Amino acid sequence: MDTRRLLRIFATALGTAGLLLSGCSSGSPSSSASATGSATAEELEPYYGQKLSWRDCGVEGFQCATMKAPLDYAKPDGGDVELAVSRKKATGPGERIGSLLVNPGGPGGSAIDYLQGYAAIGYPAPVRARYDMVSIDPRGVARSEPVECLTGKEMDAYTQVDQTPDDKGEITALRKSFEKFADGCEKRSGKILPHVSTVETARDMDILRSLLGDEKLHYVGASYGTFLGATYAELFPARVGRLVLDGAMDPSLPALDINRDQTAGFEGAFQSFAADCVKQPDCPLGTSSTAGAAAALKKLFSDLDTDPVPAGGTRQLTESLATTGVIAAMYDESAWPQLREAVAAAQRGDGAGLLSLADSYYERGPSGEYANLMFANAAVNCLDLAPAFTGPAAAEKALPEFEKASPVFGRGFAWAALNCGSWPVDATGTPHRTEAEGAAPIVVVGTTRDPATPYKWAESLADQLSSGTLLTYDGDGHTAYGRGSDCIDTAINTYLLEGTPPKDSKKCT
Repeated sequence: MDTRRLLRIFATALGTAGLLLSGCSSGSPSSSASATGSATAEELEPYYGQKLSWRDCGVEGFQCATMKAPLDYAKPDGGDVELAVSRKKATGPGERIGSLLVNPGGPGGSAIDYLQGYAAIGYPAPVRARYDMVSIDPRGVARSEPVECLTGKEMDAYTQVDQTPDDKGEITALRKSFEKFADGCEKRSGKILPHVSTVETARDMDILRSLLGDEKLHYVGASYGTFLGATYAELFPARVGRLVLDGAMDPSLPALDINRDQTAGFEGAFQSFAADCVKQPDCPLGTSSTAGAAAALKKLFSDLDTDPVPAGGTRQLTESLATTGVIAAMYDESAWPQLREAVAAAQRGDGAGLLSLADSYYERGPSGEYANLMFANAAVNCLDLAPAFTGPAAAEKALPEFEKASPVFGRGFAWAALNCGSWPVDATGTPHRTEAEGAAPIVVVGTTRDPATPYKWAESLADQLSSGTLLTYDGDGHTAYGRGSDCIDTAINTYLLEGTPPKDSKKCT
């Protein structure tokens, strides 16, 4: 269970397995040092001056193209990275507003898969009518020079390593698994590994904005996509159009605080699930109390730690995979019935249901091959922030506070936070307040019982942004837009179509 900032709309995976212009024109790069590193506008001009050559994607209604960006913005003459782009043109009726860039989070989630599988179909018709729906797979992700780390068999072994070690031998095995993962990334993707930061991806987005002919960036980012959107706003505040940051992150937090807050977030989500479960006649965790449900789930994990159960074919359900399966279902309350069935089956000795949930989380295909989600996720996270723990002793010391945050998941989350401790590339980012002074109004959306991006993060980001306005969904699950609240959807649609943000601190159910 490697959950460190794996922030995305998991419902989609389950369902298929959810201003003022700068001094430069829209076709030119910013000359600001903060926006381009040490590169000058002239050095970046070849990238801003390229042309997108659109072609049919092979998916009805979609066009695809590729664009180039500097591998290293500090040395723009040092080579390129090629990035994949897709769009579906505005359908009408109504005057076209521009392009709407969408990102589902991760980091490591394919924005093109999200666009083609959901956004360009599932976003409200009035929005799709007036925007070209656009996505770009970030550098290191999916179609954009993906980071690769382990083979399918190696990844299978990695996901089964015990992440609640009970003795020194198991601690050593866990540490070595993280080291092998990091070594594999360096061996297979060493060239791009130092250049997949959120800052670099945000700069790529500005090149794309220019190539699309838009003076300002209109954007909907979910989960980690909010961090990407906020970073863009910080770099290019004068180019912010209509930005929706749904399931917001807090860029002021160090990795340790992020991990601890997420631990508490998933505990809160489990408590909501348990409160619902004990009311159901088929609840496999008992019908007495949420405390009893938590104890029953911990017993299942403990039993699997000692004796994994068959899960179909040659695979077994281990404690680590079972925990990941449960975590997966916390992202969307619509998965709760599936989780009840899977837990009940595991108690009977059939691990297939929880294994299926875990495979969806890891994006493992039927043939045993994995998408690069987990590889890119680690690569971006470990570059963006210094590790929460640099060695096992620090993780072990933090166990009490993590277990206090979540009696069910705390121990595993604490040890999972060790994953960046062996990373071969030093972090380039630092936690800091993000204000984006001068940006147009930005809508920050928070869900009160969001497991992956706790609500207080949305409150914090809205407060940090000089033009931030907070929109609250009082509910369960990860993110809010398009998940069933007419109040949320109406507020966001009005903002995207008319440019009018909701009243600050507006609350919806």
